[in-house]
Amino acid sequence: MPPRRSADPLLDDEPDEPWESDAYPFARRVLLILWPAFLMAGVLEALVFVVVDPESFRWFGGPALDWPVMAVYSVTFLIFWAVIATAGALTHLLEDARRG
Repeated sequence: MPPRRSADPLLDDEPDEPWESDAYPFARRVLLILWPAFLMAGVLEALVFVVVDPESFRWFGGPALDWPVMAVYSVTFLIFWAVIATAGALTHLLEDARRG
């Protein structure tokens, strides 16, 4: 594929393959994982709490948690975000390992 040329000389330095592992700095690759994970954690939390009442949570069959509802929402969102981001990071890691 021939290199692209644009009217703006600053854009000529863009790589031909933008998803190559060395094309983006580390921080940008992290954001490419965290942002979609953030969005999907919000969707998953909405789906879960349509079905589950956060005031009825019990810890391994014991008494109900004394947490405020907003704390339950926040902690479960962070857990969902961490799990989805970990899956995305592992996928990225495996793709980098496959390339070489």
